[in-house]
Amino acid sequence: MSEASIAKKAQEVEVIAAKFKEAASVVVVDYRGLTVEQVTELRKQLRDANVEMKVIKNGILRRAAEQAGLSGLNESFVGPTAVAFSNEDVVAPAKIMNDFAKTAEALEIKGGVIEGDVSSIEEIIALAKLPNREGLLSMLLSVLQAPVRNVAYAVNAVAEAKEEEVA
Repeated sequence: MSEASIAKKAQEVEVIAAKFKEAASVVVVDYRGLTVEQVTELRKQLRDANVEMKVIKNGILRRAAEQAGLSGLNESFVGPTAVAFSNEDVVAPAKIMNDFAKTAEALEIKGGVIEGDVSSIEEIIALAKLPNREGLLSMLLSVLQAPVRNVAYAVNAVAEAKEEEVA
């Protein structure tokens, strides 16, 4: 192998290792058996959620994972492997991959990384079942509004009671 080729692969390993370190979450999947149309649709859904999907050689993935301190992920790098990186939304890649796997049985989740920790298939699927960031924020907002809303109802009830006494 030429020195230029080795240098190019070393550079690729560094880029992928940086992606592993920067990502909020990473999902590793086996895409063998998907049609071109299915892969295109999956990539579109991921792109719409600002998730980057790459098909990378397993050897480069292993070296990059070790360089990023994620060597526990190496057992996922067997067979055709695609990796989805998300720097913003932790839930998005897991949710999209899990939902897509329900309709395209050929897609198989192999593992991933959640906020820097290697995660099992079960953890990725559990993450996929959570609402997305906007859903969680709306839930939090409704919980925070509940006490204020209850006070407003109580004040309104007292005001109505006083009006009835006066009338």
